[in-house]
Amino acid sequence: LDVAVIGGGMAGLAASAALTHLGVNAPIFDQSPEGYEGPWATTARMETLRSPKQLTGPALGLPALTFRAWFEAQFGLDAWDALDKIPRLQWMDYLRWYRRVLGLDVRNEHRVLAVLPRADGLVRLDIESPAGRHAVLARRVVLATGRDGLGGAYVPGFAHKLPRARWAHSSDVMDYATLASKRVGVVGAGASAMDSAATALEAGAASVDLLIRRDDIPRINKGKGAGNPGLTHGHLNLPDDWKWKIRHYINAAQVPPPRGSTLRVSRHPNARFNLGCGVQDLALVDDEIRVTTPKGEFALDFLIFSTGFRIDWTVRPEFAALAPHVRAWGDRYTPAAGDEDQELHDSPDLGPAFELQEKTPGACPGLDRVHCFSYPAALTHGTVSGDIPAISEGAKRLAQGIAGLFYREDVAAHYANMEAFSEPEVFGDEWTPATAATETAK
Repeated sequence: LDVAVIGGGMAGLAASAALTHLGVNAPIFDQSPEGYEGPWATTARMETLRSPKQLTGPALGLPALTFRAWFEAQFGLDAWDALDKIPRLQWMDYLRWYRRVLGLDVRNEHRVLAVLPRADGLVRLDIESPAGRHAVLARRVVLATGRDGLGGAYVPGFAHKLPRARWAHSSDVMDYATLASKRVGVVGAGASAMDSAATALEAGAASVDLLIRRDDIPRINKGKGAGNPGLTHGHLNLPDDWKWKIRHYINAAQVPPPRGSTLRVSRHPNARFNLGCGVQDLALVDDEIRVTTPKGEFALDFLIFSTGFRIDWTVRPEFAALAPHVRAWGDRYTPAAGDEDQELHDSPDLGPAFELQEKTPGACPGLDRVHCFSYPAALTHGTVSGDIPAISEGAKRLAQGIAGLFYREDVAAHYANMEAFSEPEVFGDEWTPATAATETAK
C-alpha cells in the first residue's frame, strides 16, 4: 500500500479522502463494525454537537460534501434554517454518507495488533480480522486514532481502590440503564461529565452528585477566542515558546461544558453540583462507595470518572515497537517555571507532515514513516487533526506532505519517466519549412 490509515472516524475519513484526491492509495483499517467508527454512535453521549452547524468539517473545500448539503438534500432549506445544533447521531449518519459517496476503502473489524517500522522504507502492520491474522506492508502509516489514540482514559490512582464493576470512565462503553435507582457520583465538570451525568439521570438514577474540584465552573471557551485562519495555517511555524504558551493557557483555563449540556443536568431536581469538592480518598465500606472530599463524605453506589485522557504509548500494545523511540516535546523543550503541563510534555514532537521523530537518531529506522493525525498533534500543528472546525485543512496538509515525501523518495523514477515520455504535442505537419530566404518586401 501507499498509505495505511488506522482509524475510520472523522479524521481517518478526511485523511483518506484527501490522500485519495491526490492519487494516493489510502485504505482505512478500523476495529469497529461498519457504521460505528469513532465515538458518535458508541461512547459519545451529548445530544448535539458543540460546533456551529455552518462549519464545513471534513468537506475538503467541496460544497457538495458538507453536512449542510447532505442535510438540505433530504430535509430542505427551511429545515436547515430551523436547525440549531447538529444532533450527534445525525452527524454519524452524515459521516456514513461521506464514506459511501466518496467510495472510501474502509476495512471494518480489522484490529491493528502491531505497528512495526522497518529500515527498508516500509511499515508492517500486523492485523486481526474475521478472516484471521495477516500482515500488511505500507510505505506510510497514518494514526487517526482519536482523542485517546496515543494512550487511553486517565483515571486517578485511587480509582483502583474500588472493584472495577463499581466505576467507569466517561469514555467506556456501558449500559447506563444499569444505573437506574442508584446513587451516582461523577468526577469532573467538563462536557463529558455533563453528558455522563445527564445520561445517568435520564436512565433513572436515584441521584447524581457532580464532584467538582474547582470552586467555580469555567465560563469562557478560550480556544474559541483563538480561532482564526492564522492559527490554522500558522501555528506549525510559530516558535516553540509561543506554541507552548498558547496550548498551556487553553489547558489551564479549561474548556467549559456547553450551556445546553449543563442545563440537561440541572433540570433534574436530583442533580447536585458540588463545587470545591475534589476527591481526596475513597473506599468501599459495607457495599457503599465512601468518597472523602473537603466538603464531607458522600455515600454512592457507582462512580464515573470524567477525567480526560492521557498520552502514554506504553499502554497501547500495538505501539510497543514505537514507544521507546518517539520523541516527545518533553524530551527537548523545557517550559518557563510555572508553565509545566503534563499533557504538553507528553505530546509527540512532530515533523511538518505530522511524522513521528526519533528520540535518538538512528535508533528506530522508519519511525518517521508513521504520521500522527489525532488530537495529540495539537501542540505541534494546532487543532487541525481532531476537531471539526479545521479538520479539512489538517487533512490536506497531511496529504500534501505525504505526497511531497513520496515525490522526493521517487524523484529518480519520476526523472526517468520524464526522460522516457514521448507523447508529442505537435506532429510536424502543422507547418511547412521555408526552402530559402525570401527578399524582404520593399
